[in-house]
Amino acid sequence: MRIALIHALKHSIAPIEAAFATAWPEARLMNLLDDSLSADLARDGQLTDAMTERFLALGDYAGATGANAILFTCSAFGPCIEAVARAHAPMPVLKPNEAMIERAVTMGKRIGLLSTFPPTLVSMPPEFPASVQIVPKLAEGALAALDRGDRTTHDRLIVEASRDLRDCDVIALAQFSIAATAPLVAEATGRPVVTTPDSAVEKLMKLLATKA
Repeated sequence: MRIALIHALKHSIAPIEAAFATAWPEARLMNLLDDSLSADLARDGQLTDAMTERFLALGDYAGATGANAILFTCSAFGPCIEAVARAHAPMPVLKPNEAMIERAVTMGKRIGLLSTFPPTLVSMPPEFPASVQIVPKLAEGALAALDRGDRTTHDRLIVEASRDLRDCDVIALAQFSIAATAPLVAEATGRPVVTTPDSAVEKLMKLLATKA
């Protein structure tokens, strides 16, 4: 099976490759990176029709390579990804967070949503069902630290921010780039933690096994 992975942050590549290596090493992966997507969204402050067209073009390119499924790893672009899914149905096209959301809502009603990218905390809460309460939390400065190559500061800022979510039933790590901090967040908060890469790989395996 060939899985096209489409990224808007270079930091997303290693976590999803690691999740596939652990859970589904047989899958053939193809990485497409356009880090101007996240920069342009941060600049514009909202998703635009032009951004959706760019996503459709990426989806068309991935489909043309013979991909059996497309997984987007950028959590702030939900409506753009939904447009790609409609264009390529019935091929599985997954938002990075949908599998994690499905898992998180089975674990509690009050869900902490931890992110390092502010637009994610705007676009992602509406993707959760209305039956749960979302407590958004931004780890201020963490993404900038990661961009500088300072993973130690990145991880420390995430752990510090997570302590504000100790009254939640479960903590959802909103981005692929912060998935590796899950054990640190669990230790700091005493709460169960769900991540996007592991949940996404598990869902893709189920979807493609059904198709096979």
